[in-house]
Amino acid sequence: MKATFARINPHQQGSVGHLMSAPIPQRHNPLNTTLRLVVPAALSLNAVVHLQLAPYYQEAIPGGIGQGNLFRIEAAAAILAGLYVLIRGSRPAYATALVVAGGGLVAVLVYRYIDVPALGPFPAMYEPVWFFQKSLSAVAQAAGAALAAVGLFRLRHSK
Repeated sequence: MKATFARINPHQQGSVGHLMSAPIPQRHNPLNTTLRLVVPAALSLNAVVHLQLAPYYQEAIPGGIGQGNLFRIEAAAAILAGLYVLIRGSRPAYATALVVAGGGLVAVLVYRYIDVPALGPFPAMYEPVWFFQKSLSAVAQAAGAALAAVGLFRLRHSK
């Protein structure tokens, strides 16, 4: 579905009216603009929570990768993905945001409900409780992933 502007004078092919009848690009409609703002906001909220919690989790294992450093990596990925969506708003940008937010959500759910042992350099991160920051981050990741999927789907079908 392509929206068009009304023509000022449809009988003059070289007129401004003729130029105004061109289709409006789907990237510039209100829903896409909203998605380009809300997806980065969700990823930013996720990044802030991870950056705030990282020092406390790193204290448990000061050397090696540690959970705190994994939180910092998650925050950096969320910030970069959010900027990518904000600046480009393209299918690859939304796909990146979907992978970052969805992957973070899967990780928090797995480590909440399954006692996964340490795997190579990755520490055991089982934490069978929900607290405010963890819940806030999970909600932001779920919203970011869902909205990134909407953005990805909309751009796929607007061509």
